[in-house]
Amino acid sequence: MRYSIGFDGGGTKTECVVLDSAGKIIGEGRGGPSNPLRCGFDAAFGSLRQAATEALNTAGLHTSSVTGVCAGLAGASRKNVVRRVLVFLAQEFSQAVAQVTTDFEIALETAVGSGPGVVLIAGTGSAAYGRNAAGETARAGGYGPWVGDEGSAFEIGRRAVAAVARTRDTGGPMTLLTNMIPAALDCPDWDELMLRITKNPDDIFPALFSVVAEAADAEDSAAKEILFTSAIGLGNLAMIVVRRLEMTGQQFPLVKCGGVFGHSKLLDALLDSVVVSGALRAKVSRIEISPAVGAARMAARLAESPAQASTQHGA
Repeated sequence: MRYSIGFDGGGTKTECVVLDSAGKIIGEGRGGPSNPLRCGFDAAFGSLRQAATEALNTAGLHTSSVTGVCAGLAGASRKNVVRRVLVFLAQEFSQAVAQVTTDFEIALETAVGSGPGVVLIAGTGSAAYGRNAAGETARAGGYGPWVGDEGSAFEIGRRAVAAVARTRDTGGPMTLLTNMIPAALDCPDWDELMLRITKNPDDIFPALFSVVAEAADAEDSAAKEILFTSAIGLGNLAMIVVRRLEMTGQQFPLVKCGGVFGHSKLLDALLDSVVVSGALRAKVSRIEISPAVGAARMAARLAESPAQASTQHGA
């Protein structure tokens, strides 16, 4: 019996699944953040180990039973990240062939397998990735919070805090976010909020996405403007990939993946309208299963063709 294990790791959480040789999920686990560029390698390795331990315990297996492992991680576009994570996986799963790739490649695998399609990812970060019928691939975004990540939970939270800061500075009309943000974070005052952001913005900004969505539902103009801009940004990422792959007039699945989707009717509706206006035949949907499943499927194939081990695809 062959067992494959797959990871989907981002800036907030890590998901892990174990598949048996029939492709059935027999174990699942979760851990903390595992994007090494944001949380550091030690924390990332700890999260991967935590998620794997939980998944393997559920499956009643030991690490030595795993024949193939694939980690799809945010931040794995960097060669140094790939090298260090491969070393970690080789130590943890001594009997398995290992692969490290990007979170957007495993999302595409999960969504469309080997066929054409586009995935739009929006969680802590954001990116779009696609493949056309000729097998050509293209990517947009995924450059981190200081350069891009438009429409991500991090960016939405950052812009919410910035909106509150503007009202404080200008004495302008109050936004619901002024009181909702401190309450959601159990933060006593503005100075404490600034201190927490300085120490670890990844702990603060992504957590505020749900606050912005709630405020927008209550017709708060600042929150609605943030979500409108975010939808435009995400739609533009997707359309960059669609145009580069010359899929504008074609029928293809465009699959949304990540924690930003499915929690704000306003953002989802605006995004869908942006995409459809540029690609009329795109079939827009949300991913139904964890991208970790796609990673585990890639691991299973890798175990059957170990000559491909230690490679990175889709970067």
